[in-house]
Amino acid sequence: MSEHREYVHTTFERDPDDDRPRLECGVFGVFGVADASAIAALGLHALQHRGQEACGIASSDGARFHTERHMGHVGDAFTGADLVERLPGRAAIGHTRYSTAGGSFLRNVQPMFADLDTGGIAIAHNGNLTNFTTIRSELVAEGAIFQSTSDSEAILHLIARSRKAKIVDRFVEALSKIEGGYALVALTNKKLIGARDPLGIRPLVLGEMNGKYVLASETCALDMIGAKFVRDIEHGEVVVIDENGIESLRPFPAERARPCVFEYVYFARPDSVVNGRNVYEVRKRMGRRISQESGVEADVVVPVPDSGVPAALGYAQESGLPFEMGIIRNHYVGRTFIQPTQGVRELGVRMKHSPNRAVLAGKRVVLIDDSIVRGTTSVKIVRMVREAGAKEVHLRSASPPIMWPDFYGIDMPDRDKLLAANKSLEEMRQMLEVDSLGFLSVEGLYWAMEAGPRDPVTPQFTDHYFTGDYPTRLLDREIAEGRDDLVKRQLSLLVSA
Repeated sequence: MSEHREYVHTTFERDPDDDRPRLECGVFGVFGVADASAIAALGLHALQHRGQEACGIASSDGARFHTERHMGHVGDAFTGADLVERLPGRAAIGHTRYSTAGGSFLRNVQPMFADLDTGGIAIAHNGNLTNFTTIRSELVAEGAIFQSTSDSEAILHLIARSRKAKIVDRFVEALSKIEGGYALVALTNKKLIGARDPLGIRPLVLGEMNGKYVLASETCALDMIGAKFVRDIEHGEVVVIDENGIESLRPFPAERARPCVFEYVYFARPDSVVNGRNVYEVRKRMGRRISQESGVEADVVVPVPDSGVPAALGYAQESGLPFEMGIIRNHYVGRTFIQPTQGVRELGVRMKHSPNRAVLAGKRVVLIDDSIVRGTTSVKIVRMVREAGAKEVHLRSASPPIMWPDFYGIDMPDRDKLLAANKSLEEMRQMLEVDSLGFLSVEGLYWAMEAGPRDPVTPQFTDHYFTGDYPTRLLDREIAEGRDDLVKRQLSLLVSA
């Protein structure tokens, strides 16, 4: 049995000129604690940066499930003294969302819930399935009825159709059929289950709070609730948490881990530790290396806040130039602000960033950003810095040029929209209206990660957006592009099997 509520607190409007890459989701789960839904809400607050479009919590008291899903932010949705009354139970999972697969609709918000013959199950998913379209088509052909356009729902269908007797075995069988990058938390009447894809592309960590276990996308969520970090869930691992403790399963063949390096470039909070590396320190090293690789005579180092701050600090320390906050970010801009005309949209960057003229006027400025995607945001910031009186503007990206789109949970444009994939360095410099332009090298990125030289056969990280080296096959894309009688034959073999 379940109680289910859906709310729309805000209408989500995407700024068409904001070209920041977006990560799909953050996930959180806790088991065996009083006021579990309130703990989940706190965890989701810490993961808000991983998805600002929508959020949801599912709780269980062992007999009944209770779910709420909202458009908008966690702080708007899960407030009030009656939260634990609305979502009772000693176990809960939660989700923050920015859509990549599916659209911006309430029906796609997670956690998703289903009543099975073995009991209820709720699931929350961070990542993207690269064979979702294929799986969905097969399921629909067999009579499945989808309520959403999210790839996460396909996992529920696969669990429901499994002939295995135990829910954990059904879960594992479903995982054996999906491809791509994922971190999953699932809640049954008696268990909390966590899983990470065989390459560990998307992150998932295990924490402990007063003897009870917690799962989260990042360690900052553990810090928020006062939990102790235990370890990363390993690539290809499934963990099962119940009243008896925790069990670790390794149902898939061992592969070399390839975690997403963009977690360190942009997505993870700087106070998080991802796969054993402190994100803040890695970003500072990125800044140090870009100073070594493409330093320039200048007067001041200025970050594009907030994600460019650690790299700018590293650049300043390495170069000996002063670090200054030449751009001030407004943290209180409404994300749903509607920009009705192009003229107003052109001013939109000033709602989020304001120039600090005392720092910029008459100065040769090194402007540090975490990455450059389409360049639309960058050129607006450069113009703003120049209008504030900067004598020169030298733009440096703390990541390598983004050359290829992502299919594992990052909302990144097609290749024909990526600036570095379509223009030379000089063409980009002219388009961005800067005096010089530099990107961190791939080798420099691996140096910043302290990972040693990049292994050309099996790289240490998922880095396809820079190199084109995708860690898995992209079945849906290959079929859509009509490349391959071979892939179609492989598909027919999968269906017949």
